[in-house]
Amino acid sequence: MLRNIFAAVSIIASVNASFACTAVDIVAADKSVIAGRTMEWAFDMQWTLVSRPKGTELTLTAPAATGLPPVKVATAYSVVGVSAGVIPGGALLEGQNAAGVGMSGNFLPGFTEYQAVTPADKRYLSILTFGSWALGTHGSVAELRAALPTVKVWADASLPSGPTPPTLHFVFTDRSGDGMIVEYVGGELRIHDNVAHVLTNAPTYDWHLTNARNYLNLSSVGIASRDIGTADVTALGQGGGLLGLPGDYTPPARFIRAAFLRHLITAPADADAAVEAVGHILNTVDIPLGVAQSREGGASGPLISDYTQFVSIKDLTNNKLMITDYDHRLTYLTIALDAI
Repeated sequence: MLRNIFAAVSIIASVNASFACTAVDIVAADKSVIAGRTMEWAFDMQWTLVSRPKGTELTLTAPAATGLPPVKVATAYSVVGVSAGVIPGGALLEGQNAAGVGMSGNFLPGFTEYQAVTPADKRYLSILTFGSWALGTHGSVAELRAALPTVKVWADASLPSGPTPPTLHFVFTDRSGDGMIVEYVGGELRIHDNVAHVLTNAPTYDWHLTNARNYLNLSSVGIASRDIGTADVTALGQGGGLLGLPGDYTPPARFIRAAFLRHLITAPADADAAVEAVGHILNTVDIPLGVAQSREGGASGPLISDYTQFVSIKDLTNNKLMITDYDHRLTYLTIALDAI
């Protein structure tokens, strides 16, 4: 058991240091639902904004060795999302549909193992089609939660996934505020209620929730002063209640930072305020180019730098998408999705 844990940690140390993402969602007082994410990567993935109308035909495939035929499915909802241009076919790692369901796919190396498809299976799709299928054919998180156990999701070396393997877990949120985490671990589907309203990268979601127990002392209220002997020692400034909040860019640190800020922030009144709140939280995990580096392929390899390549904020209630890239961080492009 320990050997397996150490092996997983070794994989994370060599791979995940270069790929980082953070997702967070907030429900405003008026019930507006806003979900945002940062996308960090070390390679140029040629991110592309795509729009797919209702009725788009998806081809769901099985591994070639099974002999199973491709299945054609027409989408029931229009979808806008972000795909990686280096992956043929436009696999969606981020997006939202016309029914108000949002999705963010985050890297999960060292733990992800997809399902085995057998010749007896009737429903199946590759991980590269997963995002398009999930958003294109489901109108709520509850509907998708019910459908997931009925379909096998697979990946193998035949899939053209770009410079890294497609080891992913996903967070889904809808305009009702319902949210879930979807992972494939040990060849089995795992679904978690998104109780933290945050997702980063490895380890798995349940591990991050357990790790939060180490930070129960964190508070938005600091101690103003304390008597030490005969001296009245006062605080140097505000914020002392969050002393110990991790400030590095590892997935566990970003999870704790985003989760505690999300639950301590003053509750926003409406969609506009919730968009600003999500933006402020995501600013705390934004990675500038050059500060989170690793060596590709080992100690003697070239330095590569993880950095925040794009940020998206999805207004699931009002069908809006706000998006920006590394070079335009002070300006978001806002798209009114109902118009398209």
